[in-house]
Amino acid sequence: MVRNPMYVGVLLILLGESITFASLPILQYAVVVWLFFHLFVVFYEEPTLRQEFGASYEEYCKTVPRWIPRAPTGSSIT
Repeated sequence: MVRNPMYVGVLLILLGESITFASLPILQYAVVVWLFFHLFVVFYEEPTLRQEFGASYEEYCKTVPRWIPRAPTGSSIT
């Protein structure tokens, strides 16, 4: 689980296309898109959500990573 699954999905599609077509321009585009997503999330989206939801959003941020999923920690999802 990640906090930004749609952004991660778009980036994975772009990375897959760059591999499939062996395309350096698509890879470069993916890097630019990731940079835009990252800056948008860090400087606009997260501060706005912190202001709106306060401590509950802080707790969410502590338990769910922004971009890269963590390995499961003993508890199973059913």
